[in-house]
Amino acid sequence: MIDFTSKLGRKAKHRLKQEYFIWLTTVDSQGAPQPRPVWFILDDDTLLLYSQPGAFKLKHIINNPGVALHFNTPDAKGEEDVVIFKGEAHIDPKTPPATKVSAYLRKYREGIKGLGATPEKFAAEYSTAVRIKLISLRGW
Repeated sequence: MIDFTSKLGRKAKHRLKQEYFIWLTTVDSQGAPQPRPVWFILDDDTLLLYSQPGAFKLKHIINNPGVALHFNTPDAKGEEDVVIFKGEAHIDPKTPPATKVSAYLRKYREGIKGLGATPEKFAAEYSTAVRIKLISLRGW
């Protein structure tokens, strides 16, 4: 369990609530890390993201649920506000579509529009919900 009351924990919690995307790193069948930026929300004690059903990240998660997540750092040298999580991901068929998750729509309505999509079209294309349990935190 992550201590979100520590100095680093408070910083991490703030970034989880404020950042627009997070870098999700899965591991492919060859054991190579595969990072990609993803949209997400903090939903209770997990991160929730949506994926296209045929995305490689889903195959990676099925084969190895261990993931790493991190944010870009706000400074040019990358030496400040480093936040890195280790997590366990799983596909969650019980999660409602993005159109039914008001926090997700609040955060990404403009981004969805920028893709030239409606929320309904987005939810149909990105129909697979992924939940990530955050296991550990490191950074400075």
